[in-house]
Amino acid sequence: MTSGIRFSGSRVVTCVAAVLLAFGGAAAPSLAGSVDRTVAPPPASAFARRPAIASVDVSPDGKHVVAVISPDGKKRVVALWTTAEMAKPPFIIGSDDERAEVVSAQFIKNDRLFVTTQQLRDFNPFSGERERSFLQRSVVLTLEGEPARNSLRFDGLDDTQQAIVGVGRLVSELPRDPESIIVSDPMRGDKYRLNLYTGRAERIERGSDRFSGEQADLNGEIRAKSRFDFDNGAAYVGQWLKHPDTGEWSEHFRYYARDRQPVEIVGFSNDPNIVFVSKTEGRDRAAIYEYKIRERQFGEIAFAHPLFDAEGVIRSRAPSDFGEVVGFTYDGERQRRFYTDPNLDQAFKDLRQALNITTVPVSWTDIETGTRSRFSVGDGADISLAVTSDDRSTIIISKSGPRVPPEYYILHGGRVRLLGRAYPELQGAPLGETTLIQYEARDGLMIPAFLTKPDPAIYGPGPYPTIITPHGGPWSRDDLSWDVTGWTQYFASRGYAVLQPQFRGSQGWGERLWRAGDREWGRKMQDDNDDGARYLIAQGVAAPDRIAMHGYSYGGYASMMAAVRSNGIYQCAAAGAGPASIALFKKGTYNSRFLREFQHPTADGEDPIRRVNEISVPLFLYTGDRDTRVLPSESEGMAGAMRAAGKSVKLTILPDMEHTLNTWTPENFVNILTSVEDFFKNDCGPGGL
Repeated sequence: MTSGIRFSGSRVVTCVAAVLLAFGGAAAPSLAGSVDRTVAPPPASAFARRPAIASVDVSPDGKHVVAVISPDGKKRVVALWTTAEMAKPPFIIGSDDERAEVVSAQFIKNDRLFVTTQQLRDFNPFSGERERSFLQRSVVLTLEGEPARNSLRFDGLDDTQQAIVGVGRLVSELPRDPESIIVSDPMRGDKYRLNLYTGRAERIERGSDRFSGEQADLNGEIRAKSRFDFDNGAAYVGQWLKHPDTGEWSEHFRYYARDRQPVEIVGFSNDPNIVFVSKTEGRDRAAIYEYKIRERQFGEIAFAHPLFDAEGVIRSRAPSDFGEVVGFTYDGERQRRFYTDPNLDQAFKDLRQALNITTVPVSWTDIETGTRSRFSVGDGADISLAVTSDDRSTIIISKSGPRVPPEYYILHGGRVRLLGRAYPELQGAPLGETTLIQYEARDGLMIPAFLTKPDPAIYGPGPYPTIITPHGGPWSRDDLSWDVTGWTQYFASRGYAVLQPQFRGSQGWGERLWRAGDREWGRKMQDDNDDGARYLIAQGVAAPDRIAMHGYSYGGYASMMAAVRSNGIYQCAAAGAGPASIALFKKGTYNSRFLREFQHPTADGEDPIRRVNEISVPLFLYTGDRDTRVLPSESEGMAGAMRAAGKSVKLTILPDMEHTLNTWTPENFVNILTSVEDFFKNDCGPGGL
């Protein structure tokens, strides 16, 4: 069937060994080493490749490991190892359809894989419209790479639509059921129990226009769902829970869109009367509470971090303590885990030491209270226990950081061995040093930021040409992990300092910083970026006559505004897929009844396209021809207005590029890196940046 994807398996892949490195001893060697001053910066292709290894998972019984690999950096396939024979080459499962590529793979049973693919299309068979975008499909495979038996058919889909959807969205792996999983029809929301061995599919719950966000516990029982509704015209989300005794559903609490204080279920407990709830009400940062269903009552705080938002609950799948809470997650300088289970906590500490993780202190001023404190972060890299077998005897460890591209290790049989590196061509490259800092904005608000400086052994102590790189969103944030865009380290390896300001309006740093960005597009949000540049000048990091801005999406908007109000700071700006006016964003939020109250009122400020006459520095605009979120017409309109005003502007439309990063091809990444670099060198102020 042309709209589907076919798989084939093979034991022989000649180039895999070049990418997935040989196994070492009990501990991995240190990656530190002397820098060769004559080494040229890594090429763009080294940053832009498909990760050589990603999406690593271990089977529940610990006998197999699966990953998505890309030996050539272009095509992705599924690799499968037997943990008892890790020295042998992996079994490769590849697609026979050149138009479709593997995105992710995971175990759902000991001998069944859930694989997601995506395919570039010019026609949407669901809407019936010509639409240049990517569509995803999910499929269940055996360990031999064959499709598992499946009689699943979703109501209302024709053969082509069903083939594209596959088995739909995974709702629950049903870890205690040896044969079945629960999947959801992505169109209607119907839930099905699918037997992976007989292929029999049974609908267990119909989707509803009234409810969404159904959540299942580890046993596959759907115990929570949400409902969007109105109260005297005010939009709200009500959280509904199933009574542990009667099975009846009722609303237990709600939050109003206009208040912007979500109250969300983040986990279940073995006690059917208790769920875990995240909320920020009365706090600057989210905490996780126990909630008692029978009593309809919030209990004490189960977990809160003094500086960062609490996020989720980690539950055990080990037979001895199945379902028990063994830790919590929080959104720190990077995604972090706090283990309450002493064995997991000790394993994390031991593996940190085995993989040569050292820490450095960070001085911190609480953005809400001004209280000063200190905490430690990994020095250049840190680890996470990505996934474990049910009995925790086999653990996949991810090691990564701002100067260490992701590396995957396996702990099995008491030994830690390297499984593979995601960006092998960057191994030993002279990358920059990234630190978490804060600086004071002109109104006194403390602004977090990530500063990456080039290797001083190659480029000296500074000051350096500097790029201010605001993130997208704007309700988003950066963190102290590997930058998959390549923007920070690509330019740091070429002698640039890169600052990623967490300007007001950024999420994940507390309510005060987030809400301070309301209606400040191009105003105080922009001041924060400028104040970051001035801070780096004062610190001797940034050369005052060699500063530019480069951002994407909202960051692209900010870059357009940097050209408008350069303030003598910026010599040029590069804007990727940015809205030239706030109207586009406001239209998108207004068309959603929830976002109309939740986010629409916060989007207000300056429109760069209305102020092109004030632009005094060159501007480079780029966007993808398939972008359906920020249409190419935004960049085209900005370029046209600048040309009409006699301003210096360049515009590049990148082929086959959508808005979101997960759809970009290696060619898209290379084009962005090299075209922005060329612009900075050749067109950015007198003599280039």
